[in-house]
Amino acid sequence: MATPIKRIEKDFLLKVLYDEQIPIMYIADRTEYILHLINSARNEVTFRADRPVVGLKPRKKMDLMFDYKSQVIIFTIEVNTVKDDVLTAITPEYLFKNLDRSYSRVSNPEDLKVQFTFQGDRYSLHYPKVQEYESGDIGEWMSKIDPKDLQGLIDQMASWIQTCASGYKMVIFKDVKPVTTEERIVAETGKTLYLPSTLANFPQSDPYPKKRLITEELFRRYMESTGVDFQFLDSAVSRFVKQKFDAGFFSDAWVPILFQEYVIGYIHIWINQEGKLPFDYNLIETMYQFAKVLAYSLKINGYFNTGRIKNEPFEGKIVDVSASGLLFAYPHSGLSSALLPDSELAVRLVAPRRNIRTSAKIVRRYKDNTMGYFGCRFHDMAPEDMRFLFEYLYGKPFTDTDASFIAGQV
Repeated sequence: MATPIKRIEKDFLLKVLYDEQIPIMYIADRTEYILHLINSARNEVTFRADRPVVGLKPRKKMDLMFDYKSQVIIFTIEVNTVKDDVLTAITPEYLFKNLDRSYSRVSNPEDLKVQFTFQGDRYSLHYPKVQEYESGDIGEWMSKIDPKDLQGLIDQMASWIQTCASGYKMVIFKDVKPVTTEERIVAETGKTLYLPSTLANFPQSDPYPKKRLITEELFRRYMESTGVDFQFLDSAVSRFVKQKFDAGFFSDAWVPILFQEYVIGYIHIWINQEGKLPFDYNLIETMYQFAKVLAYSLKINGYFNTGRIKNEPFEGKIVDVSASGLLFAYPHSGLSSALLPDSELAVRLVAPRRNIRTSAKIVRRYKDNTMGYFGCRFHDMAPEDMRFLFEYLYGKPFTDTDASFIAGQV
């Protein structure tokens, strides 16, 4: 994820741009312009381009990029005035480094069309939905179990749980709705409610790269969303955990069963006997994997077939595009709600002299009042298609240096 540069470092870099006259690149309509900063103030910056920028007008936004000590940095400006090759703009609020895109983005060429198709089956189901989920490989589990044997999988899970927990309960939200606090927060977040010890509290942090746990902060936010006043949050959290202990639970976990963006149910495990070790992260990881395999088993056994929908191609509004990915917008809808981070899309890029078929993964999403915005990274693009796309977008030959730059992370 791109990292915003803090104000002190931002001011330093703007000074360096001026003092050292570092070239700044801007690409538009397959033309590369080089700008230099010729004046910098608190609220306004002034640039001189190597030639007048075609079509540039006040209030237009420009995505700029420069290289400082082998670190590529980008920022966006909004133009105030333009006269010949000199332009002024509002001083950028942020500069960004540690980019996860590999080349500069440009506005979408008018003659480029893009069509998307979800990879894999799509479903419209009556289960709680989450805004993000972790797609994962269950290949290593396939040698241990037969996913077609649903009852065998459940029996195997129950047998394993007996070795480390006092009991378990599995619930599918097919004929029942989330009612209890635990059910509701698991259904709303798609994360595991994990209390290693009811004599302590919720985890303060989440060790997983893709966050899976309901931390104390997340639980507090949930309680506040249900109407608990801020001043009573501490006591509400403590009371929730104490009620677990008073009911005889020493360790407790509610693990969601996720299928695509849907929370289809959960597995509740607990310890209410002396002598058993409290749940640890390794156990939670194993339960998480069991839940994934269980969802996969339900799928291949036809459990979700009535909700399967036809996977039609769709077009989004391309905001900008680079040789390594693109940003597109799509109106709020059932389709856009399924466009979650890590979703895989088949992509067809239609240019005047070539059609490119490739794949893309959604790496970020955000929204405004009417549209969702989805940043995608291309992968598995044929080398000859990559060369064509580069030269089509940037209007210059594709070099070996460009190839290594696109392949790397800047």
